Amino acid sequence: MNNQQLAQVFGNIADLLEIKGEVVYKVLAYRRASETLREYSRDVGTVWKEGGLRQIPGVGPAIEEKIVELLTTGQLNFYEKLKADLPEGLVDVLAVPDVGPKKVAMFWKKLGVTSVAELEAAARAGKLRDLPGMGEKSETRILAGIESLTKRVATGRRPLGVVWPVAQEMLSFLRALPGVERAEAAGSLRRRRSTIGDLDFLVAATEAAPIMDVFCQHPAVARVLGHGPTKSSVEFGNGLQADLRVLPGERFGTLLNYFTGSKDHNVKLRELALKNKLSLSEHAFTRPNDEEILCATEEEVYRQLGLDYIPPEMREDRGEIELAAKGKLPVLVTEADLLSELHSHSTWSDGALPILAMAQAAQARGRKVLAVTDHSYSLGITGGLTPERLVEQRREIDQAQAAMGGRLRLLQGAEVEIKSDGRLDFTDDVLGSLDIVVASLHTGLRQGREQVTARLLSAVNNRNVDIIGHPTGRLFPDRDGADLDMEAVLQAAAASGVALEINANPARLDLDDALAHRALELGCLLSINTDAHSAGNLDFAHFGVGIARRAWATSERVINTWATEKLEAWLKARGNGQGAAPVVISAAPVAKKIAKKAAGRKTTAKTAAVKKTSTKKSAAKKAANK
Repeated sequence: MNNQQLAQVFGNIADLLEIKGEVVYKVLAYRRASETLREYSRDVGTVWKEGGLRQIPGVGPAIEEKIVELLTTGQLNFYEKLKADLPEGLVDVLAVPDVGPKKVAMFWKKLGVTSVAELEAAARAGKLRDLPGMGEKSETRILAGIESLTKRVATGRRPLGVVWPVAQEMLSFLRALPGVERAEAAGSLRRRRSTIGDLDFLVAATEAAPIMDVFCQHPAVARVLGHGPTKSSVEFGNGLQADLRVLPGERFGTLLNYFTGSKDHNVKLRELALKNKLSLSEHAFTRPNDEEILCATEEEVYRQLGLDYIPPEMREDRGEIELAAKGKLPVLVTEADLLSELHSHSTWSDGALPILAMAQAAQARGRKVLAVTDHSYSLGITGGLTPERLVEQRREIDQAQAAMGGRLRLLQGAEVEIKSDGRLDFTDDVLGSLDIVVASLHTGLRQGREQVTARLLSAVNNRNVDIIGHPTGRLFPDRDGADLDMEAVLQAAAASGVALEINANPARLDLDDALAHRALELGCLLSINTDAHSAGNLDFAHFGVGIARRAWATSERVINTWATEKLEAWLKARGNGQGAAPVVISAAPVAKKIAKKAAGRKTTAKTAAVKKTSTKKSAAKKAANK
């Protein structure tokens, strides 16, 4: 089991204990263990072999014993007994978005709901809305969650963030085998798509049979679907299917190219080959006389076709082949280009670490700038910052800056909530006092298209806002983003100069590659951020870079790659209005309504102030007369 699988087991245990009504400290112990294991930077299996499990924060004797059992047997008796004590379908109900353990327990105990089908039937019959803490809107959200879950199961595709660690663990295993010259994961994983159907592992080796045998006997394999001389197919314990193909090293270039895809890209390559009187397969190029042209690398494949090498993320037949033929491919941004992390959280809101610890973690990963952007106060669940607490936080930032010296520049910022009426949590004066401002949608995502678009546009056109965080607000794969007029948003962002975030957290990946590509076409700036709530979250950066590369982003258009001096000059220009004046693109008529409401609030406030002043004067006059 890898770290993510271990974390999933302990998270499930916490959920099931909460459903049973166990004492809270037990639930929290397993919840903390799950969070720690999910974020832990080293492989837990390796730490166990070194005898260091107890050095992992939150791992005591009981948790250690259970980790060892999972690592040695692949299962946990305590977990199996716990599942047996509850109706089997409750675990499935937990997978429905917006349904946590407390709601599962309530639905089960009040309505006898023990499966997703029964939950759907109860929701459609209107039986959920009258339960404590529920309502018609909550019932509607649960139905939408069931629809989302059903759709996801039907497609059989899984989030990139879930599949990635599984693939990396298997690659490490394959690369360590005797006789393996090279091993890579291909398919949509290598192209960094947001969802993955199955896994394709490719190995360069002279002898395929021994590698096939060991692969099929791997502890993670639950079922062998096929076992041939150069190809095997298996199903892992988590239901994910994987294929392994082995060919000699001199054929690895065509093998890797063919199985990386995409299908449309490969069709174009084969058409080019045919024009040159060649056929192209995973094995080689073949001339009409059956003579083969072998390619050990992908560079040789593209060179044979008269093309520059095309990065995997671009291989979607969106014009990349035509650019490669002209030698005009963009130089895509890389993770090594990132110098700044401009969206992070600390213990001042819902982060796990104090500011200095986050700064040290960022510096260890090669960052030169870290923006501390804790939540603003209206997102109550996060313990967000008030203007008064921002002043207190500035003192801690100054202390952390002194401790870091010149190794890293700290910026004080905030992730400011875009409220339901389009206003921001802080006044312009407060926003102007910050080094950087990220504005985000977290709530009210189900508002009508015009209203939610107008909200986002109000932030885009505010010169105190530097970055729009995770613009659509989606939580992948369970919650779709807001129904935004993204063309209007992107055009407004291009005009105002605000940067649009590619949130690298695999639960968001927002903007997606298609929207990011369109943003670049319109001239927008991008910002690749991890939205880190812990040190381990900073390692999500490569997911965001993958999305940016799929969007054809170059480093010049990603503000995180800029030198500190250039970044700070840009922020200063935005804050003091020296940049280009924004072009306001409204989502009428709702934008007018929001402006009218805001004007109404100002009038009301002014009237109240006049009345208050008048009252004070009247009171003063009476006092003088007395």
